[in-house]
Amino acid sequence: MPRRGDVLDGVVIGRDHNGLVLDLGLKWDGVVPLQDINNLPPTEPALKIGSRVKAMIVNPVDPDGNLIVSLALARESDDWQAAQKLLDSDSVFEGVPCAANRGGLVVPFGRIRGFAPASHLADLPRGLDEEARMDQLRRLVGQSRPFKVIEVDPQRQRLVLSERKAIRQWRQQRKADVLASLREGETRKGVVTSLREFGAFVDIGGADGLIHISELAWRRVEDPGEVLQIGQEVDTLVVRVDPQANRIGLSLKRLQPNPWMQAADSLQVGSTVTGEVVRSTGTSVHVHTEHGVEGKLQLSDDVRMLTVGTRVKTSVVTFDAPAEHLELALVGELEPAGWAESSTEGR
Repeated sequence: MPRRGDVLDGVVIGRDHNGLVLDLGLKWDGVVPLQDINNLPPTEPALKIGSRVKAMIVNPVDPDGNLIVSLALARESDDWQAAQKLLDSDSVFEGVPCAANRGGLVVPFGRIRGFAPASHLADLPRGLDEEARMDQLRRLVGQSRPFKVIEVDPQRQRLVLSERKAIRQWRQQRKADVLASLREGETRKGVVTSLREFGAFVDIGGADGLIHISELAWRRVEDPGEVLQIGQEVDTLVVRVDPQANRIGLSLKRLQPNPWMQAADSLQVGSTVTGEVVRSTGTSVHVHTEHGVEGKLQLSDDVRMLTVGTRVKTSVVTFDAPAEHLELALVGELEPAGWAESSTEGR
């Protein structure tokens, strides 16, 4: 017994003003309504007696006892199968939206049309009023975009697409490719994509790596925005590649001269160093020295009284360049003029 949706091979055995009659190898002949023939593309070869065609069963038995079939839907069945293959293989394809409506974008897929809901579009800002939303959607018409098939239902004529999932998958694959090509110690150009309190993310060619806040500069950084801006192009050093965790560690400061090593000859124990208090927590006081490194003052009542911005003269108690450790003892406060002179001499 033929079922709705079956696609059968047939031969044209008759034609009249109502449409075509097909021999489908069944005890019933198939009837192709004239409207269905008119839905075929203009480039379709003319059908005549003896033409071999594929037909999809639309209605196994209509009120007149006819087996109603469709040539147009049979041709679309290949596209439905292609869409199902994309869904099954979790693949991405490129499509060009041909129209927009309140719900999203209409995307041709062979002879059928898919629909990408607005919630699955990557470039549609949220919170727009209806007019602004439609303007944004119309701008996307005619632009080639990546899509993933997320629902295939030929019976309901539903082909649902997602650009967000396509882009997410593309980025994941791109990041995997970049991770496979990266080597620790190499330099990569990138663009800052976002700033967080713990560091900055940089796109280095399809994959985002993290510059931890401790790797932004040799000096202490409280806010990554002090050093970088979103969209800024930077050179970075790859310091960690972890394919299992899908993470990339980058550094900005390690491409710059290390002030700790540069200061090794100057910061001898007992030498005098000028600087400015940059942090005072009550339990520790830190001074940014004229040599570009930060040291910790030995605590005393006088030291606890110091405030951020105070210029001071200190002496070196301990200095360990590889460990980036500097301990200082307070000698005294400096007047602004004294700081300027000392700072100039230090440079």
